[in-house]
Amino acid sequence: MKSSMVQLTLVRFREFVREPEAVFWTFIFPILLAAGLGIAFRQRGPDKVQVGVLDTAPSSAEVVQALKKDSTLVVQSYDDSAGARALRTGKITLLVAPTVSRDSVRYIYDRARGEAGNARVLADRAIQSGAGRTDPVRVTDTYVTEPGSRYIDFLIPGLLGMNLMGSSIWGLGFAIVTARSKKLLKRLMATPMSRVQYLLSFMCSRLVFLILEVFTLVGFGHWAFGVPLRGSLGTLLLICLLGATSFGGLGLLTASRARTTEAVSGIMNFIMLPMWIFSGVFFSSSNFPNVVQPFIRLLPLTAVNDALRANMLEGASLATVSPQILVILVWGVASFFAALKLFRWR
Repeated sequence: MKSSMVQLTLVRFREFVREPEAVFWTFIFPILLAAGLGIAFRQRGPDKVQVGVLDTAPSSAEVVQALKKDSTLVVQSYDDSAGARALRTGKITLLVAPTVSRDSVRYIYDRARGEAGNARVLADRAIQSGAGRTDPVRVTDTYVTEPGSRYIDFLIPGLLGMNLMGSSIWGLGFAIVTARSKKLLKRLMATPMSRVQYLLSFMCSRLVFLILEVFTLVGFGHWAFGVPLRGSLGTLLLICLLGATSFGGLGLLTASRARTTEAVSGIMNFIMLPMWIFSGVFFSSSNFPNVVQPFIRLLPLTAVNDALRANMLEGASLATVSPQILVILVWGVASFFAALKLFRWR
C-alpha cells in the first residue's frame, strides 16, 4: 500500500505541475489580488469630503472661506439647480445653503448615506469656528501606526483561506471528474488499488503544495505590506494543514458522483459561493445580521479565516483557536467519509 500511495501521489503532483493554469491560480493569482487590493485600499489618511455651497446668499463667500480652512473638506460653489444635481448624482456629500440673514445656514443631505452625517459635523465645525466659536477644552493629538488594523492585514488571512479552499476543491474535484469522463477511472477498477488509496493520494498530493502556498502568500504580504505574524508559525501551518485537508474532503465529495466538468463546476460553485460571501474574505462577516451569525461561524472557511486572523494579527495560541479547529476537523472528517461512501468509479 505504501508504494501504491507514493506512486499515486507522484502522479497527482506531476499532473498539477504540467498544468500552467493550475500553477497560476494557486500561486500567482492570490499575489496579484493581494497587491492590487493592498495598493487600492492602502492607508492614505481620511478621505476628502466633497461639500457644495449655494452661492445664492450674500454670506456664501464667507461660508466658503470658513469651510476651506478645514483641510479635510473640498468645497465648491453651485447655483440652485447645479447644487441639487451634484447632490443627487453623488458628486458632493453635503450641500450648504446660507441664508440671507447671515446668522444661519441650512444643511441638505441624504441621511441614508453613511458619510453624510460625518460631512455635516465637519462642515458645521468649520462654519462655527469661522464665526468665532472657541473650544473651551484644549486638546492634543498623538499619532500611532500599528500594523494589524489596516485593510491589507485583514485581507491577507482571508485570501489565504480562500486560496486553500479554491485550490483544494477545484484542484481535486476537476481532476477526478476529468479522469472519470475520459474513462480512466474505469480502467483503475481492474487494479488492486482501493478507493481509499485513490482518494488519499489526492489528499496527499494537495498537501505537498500547502507549504509553498502559505509561504508564498504570507511571505509576500509580510515583505510588501508589513503584515504582522504575531502568532506561532507552527500553529499557522497546522491551521492551514487542517484547512486544506477539510477543503480537500469537500473537493472529493463534490466529485464523488459527478460525470462531467459542467456538473461538478455547478456543485463546486454551489458550495463555495456562500462561503465567498459570508465567511469574511474581503469584509467582516459581522456585517451580517445576528440571526445568521451562528450559521456563518459553522462554515469551514469562516473557521479557517477566523483562526488565521487570530494567529497572525493577535498572536493567538492553538488553545485559543480550538473552537475553530473543531469546526474544521468536523467538516474534514465528515466530508471525506461521505466521499468514500458515495464515490463511484464509473
